[in-house]
Amino acid sequence: MARDASIELDWADGTYTFRLAWGELIKLQEACDCGPFIILSRLMGDAWRVEDISNVIRLGLIGGGMEPVAALKLVRSYVESRPPMENILAAQAILSAAIAGAPDETLKKKRKTTRGSTISRTAKSGSGASTEPVPS
Repeated sequence: MARDASIELDWADGTYTFRLAWGELIKLQEACDCGPFIILSRLMGDAWRVEDISNVIRLGLIGGGMEPVAALKLVRSYVESRPPMENILAAQAILSAAIAGAPDETLKKKRKTTRGSTISRTAKSGSGASTEPVPS
């Protein structure tokens, strides 16, 4: 995944890059007669249409750099000739990356350390001791 909303998926007969940039999103909403978020909502729920799945995947392949004829051929072979549920997760992932973006890496937080201080943070809290001292 990358910050340009592209996503790489193992799909069909290989690993492909999918990307729905601004132009592909416009084509998607024209093809499905609604906005991208409505399409994603349908894909995530139970109101999706088969065209939602095929258009997201086809336009995602084109946006990822594939020639339109090759993308159409793949969609006909691996989407339109297969049960829709085989491709719903791929369509969800492709459109989610386009709408929300896809981070290219997980950032790790650095732990802050305080050096030289011997004062306990709980010593300042005003709270009582959590355990009673052991009698001598």
